[in-house]
Amino acid sequence: MNKKKIVLGILLDLVFLVVFNVCFFVIGGTDHSVAAWMAYGFIHFAYIMVLLTPVLTRKSSSAYIFGLTIGGISTTYFIIEFIVGIIFIVLNHDSIKVDLVVQIIIAGLYLVTLLANMIANETTADNLARHEDEVAFIKNTSSRVKALMDKFDDKKANKVIEQVYDLIHSSPSKSCVAAQSYENDVVNKIGELESYVSANDKDQAVKVAGEIVELMEERNRKVRSAR
Repeated sequence: MNKKKIVLGILLDLVFLVVFNVCFFVIGGTDHSVAAWMAYGFIHFAYIMVLLTPVLTRKSSSAYIFGLTIGGISTTYFIIEFIVGIIFIVLNHDSIKVDLVVQIIIAGLYLVTLLANMIANETTADNLARHEDEVAFIKNTSSRVKALMDKFDDKKANKVIEQVYDLIHSSPSKSCVAAQSYENDVVNKIGELESYVSANDKDQAVKVAGEIVELMEERNRKVRSAR
């Protein structure tokens, strides 16, 4: 985001604060009860929480959806708090007991709802990140092997590498802890395979391809047994 957009965004955020404070002091002056000042503070707190939505949103591929959820909760709280706060400012109570209890209850309900959604978003984001990593393993390794297909003049060697590709490409993307060491070994072995193909060493390439097949088959067994 360029500086101009940042400045415009800040100015937009300040519009409510400027308008509200001008109205509050011009219409009501500075002589207010403690209850009115308390409502004034709660309204500002609610608005600040709306502005903090980007900070409270977990960065992930679903950040937009998470932002809408948290933003919706904070916006709802702000609207409710603004209406209740204006009522208390107008009433200008001398006693703050009722006002304070009402404000605390509203803020408490908001915070419980917000935190519960943030926890749920963290869990969802972790699951999405794990799934993306799992899909990336199959996608990246299969694409690397595919790039090595038909590089030799020997059909048998090419067929072995093609079998490696078919096995990886058809493997389940979902992984498990027990399979991760095999996946790391597969990635390392593909690096070796790339080197042997580049050196036109078909014998070593076929040997490493067989090792990759064994590793992937064991990896797939671990994944299936974990289901």
